[in-house]
Amino acid sequence: MEFKFDMEKNKEKIQEFMTFIDENRDKPGVLMPVLQETQERFGYLPAEILELISKELNIPLSEIYGVATFYSQFTFVPKGENDISVCLGTACYVKGAEKILEELENVLGIKSGGTTPDLKFSITPTRCIGACGLAPVININDETYGKLKVEDIKGIIEKYR
Repeated sequence: MEFKFDMEKNKEKIQEFMTFIDENRDKPGVLMPVLQETQERFGYLPAEILELISKELNIPLSEIYGVATFYSQFTFVPKGENDISVCLGTACYVKGAEKILEELENVLGIKSGGTTPDLKFSITPTRCIGACGLAPVININDETYGKLKVEDIKGIIEKYR
């Protein structure tokens, strides 16, 4: 699913972002801080903003994508209002995290790493949440759910709809 970035709705953020670019354009290695600012300000790297960066910094778009795809901190998909982190670390995996992930995908109608079209939910696979004693575990925003069973998922998601 492709998300359309609303330039008009983000007009003020874009103006602030342009000020950031203007203040930093002559610094060596400017691309990384600009990409980090983009991710922080907009929540992801919208294609329209990457094109703007390319034009403003005179850096080929292919080079920008090369850097952005190399680092896992960057995403091209906006996160949902409710970001669901699914622990796939060893303890959780052994206790059935894969089935929990499959059920989340089924209930939300998206794949791991995706975001629902209404931007309400996203699923983010993680390597370890640090709650191995509660395996399998998911985090939704700052709330942790542990010792999960597949049949728990629908009820948990309903709390956030």
